[in-house]
Amino acid sequence: MTDWSETYDLVVIGAGTGGMAAALAASFAGRSVLLVEKTDRMGGSTAISGGAVWAPLNAQTAQVGHPDTHEKVTTYLRNTVGDASPVAMQQAFLRHCAEAVDFFEKNTHVKLLARSYSPDYYPDREGAALGGRSLDPLMFDGRLLGKEAFRELRDPLPEFMVLGGMMITMTDAKHLLAVTKSFASWREGMKLVLRFFGDRLSGYHRGTRLVLGNALAARLFRSVLDRKIPYWLNTPLQRIHVENGRATGVAVLRGGKPVNVQARCGVVVATGGFPWNEALRKQTYPQPTGPWSMSPAGNRGDGIVIAMQAGAALGTGHASPAFWAPVSILEKPDGTQVRYPHLVWDRAKPGLMAVNAAGKRFVNESTSYHEFVLAMYRSNQTVPTLPAFLVCDHDFIERWGLGLALPGGRPREHLVRAGYLHKAGTLDQLAAQLKIDAKGLAQSAQRFNQFADTGVDEDFGKGGTAYNQYLGDPDHRPNACLGPLGNGPFYAVKVYAGDIGTACAIACNENAQALDTSGQPIPGLYMAGNDMHSVMGGQYPAPGITLGPALTFGWVAGRHAAGAAL
Repeated sequence: MTDWSETYDLVVIGAGTGGMAAALAASFAGRSVLLVEKTDRMGGSTAISGGAVWAPLNAQTAQVGHPDTHEKVTTYLRNTVGDASPVAMQQAFLRHCAEAVDFFEKNTHVKLLARSYSPDYYPDREGAALGGRSLDPLMFDGRLLGKEAFRELRDPLPEFMVLGGMMITMTDAKHLLAVTKSFASWREGMKLVLRFFGDRLSGYHRGTRLVLGNALAARLFRSVLDRKIPYWLNTPLQRIHVENGRATGVAVLRGGKPVNVQARCGVVVATGGFPWNEALRKQTYPQPTGPWSMSPAGNRGDGIVIAMQAGAALGTGHASPAFWAPVSILEKPDGTQVRYPHLVWDRAKPGLMAVNAAGKRFVNESTSYHEFVLAMYRSNQTVPTLPAFLVCDHDFIERWGLGLALPGGRPREHLVRAGYLHKAGTLDQLAAQLKIDAKGLAQSAQRFNQFADTGVDEDFGKGGTAYNQYLGDPDHRPNACLGPLGNGPFYAVKVYAGDIGTACAIACNENAQALDTSGQPIPGLYMAGNDMHSVMGGQYPAPGITLGPALTFGWVAGRHAAGAAL
């Protein structure tokens, strides 16, 4: 018999969206809950993400002009995910996602706003929607956490902040870039800056105006505090106790000492997947791969490995083991690295071209970040494309920036000296720096410029879909995403096959219960977030397809473990 130090109804491992959603769902069902987090911060991957939540059929779709139907979204999933995940899991997600959103809206601080215009990533496929399905967390005042809890919230990526700690959205960035051109932008920009400096003068280590995924994590965290759910930081999971085939509790390391915690109703594991587990990456990722993930470095697959030791099985049949994103990397003098995910800001803008080592284009630069990396791997089979190169001219970088190189005349020579940003007076000189084929680059640029004139990319279709155009420059004609490589100097950054999380994980049923090697549920063991095998099968149909299932199946796991009706 296990010597239990403490007893709760439910023990949740991991304090991201999936974990906090499960803890809150069980708490509202009347169960005692313990939330356990390996790191010293709450929020997991959510806190450093863009924060979008894909929840089709939510109550706001009609309000924002995009009434949806179950048949329509099912058709879209069949046309994007297909058989890469079990149809039963896809349907379970569609059954519960709107209900989960409603639950959190009604009972917690979680407040989401549907996007009035945000195309699914494959808008030309039947069943796609141009808005309504993706929701964003409303801005949250971090001061409502209290100073101690605010310090316990994971900070966002530095790339989502300016002035050393002020969070901004894409809309905020546009205002800040136009403060000298528009009174409305000046007013909005001044509001942001004054609020930020007020926070710093009040003793906060960064701005308390929280947006994007940091706002969602903060809203969930505030809700955990309201419910008085105990949470243990710096407490890694060591083992899942299984007795007579049922998960009965966990062994954790707290304060350097082993502690056994009984879980009468079950254990939910939501530790964020395995993007920083080198062995699992080598086993599941296409090659070459490397330490290029944007996920927190603590996401090393602990929950997945320990769940497998308890009898759970990895899922199969997925189209991809990870959710991909091209990532550029700055090597700092002290040996540390800064990674920048090229998600939605620069690639789709007019005047940026992506090439491989032959100097040839290989992809629609304005496609989704997931598709961009898939194209890198396809191209790499015949031409070295890892890394690939994003190329632009002087006018482009001044207006839009390029990765860590900021627009608007900001200093960037330090990035050139560090080898992150490559700068040259001519394309031939740039090719020499990058060690790529100069003739190929010149030919690609010439053809690219012809497409910019006509507005039609005959090779890869840049700017050819509503999603492409959504991320382009609406004021640029004739194609929002196509502009020429004009006058030097020219610039480039290298991008690698990074990810924003893993898709391969523990196979589960519709109740979020972990399945064993024979496909049977393990009583008392639940998975959520990126520890649950992707309901999207490693495909990326739309913005928010990781957080949407995390919120949904975290809620499902908490409710089911608590014995509450779904």
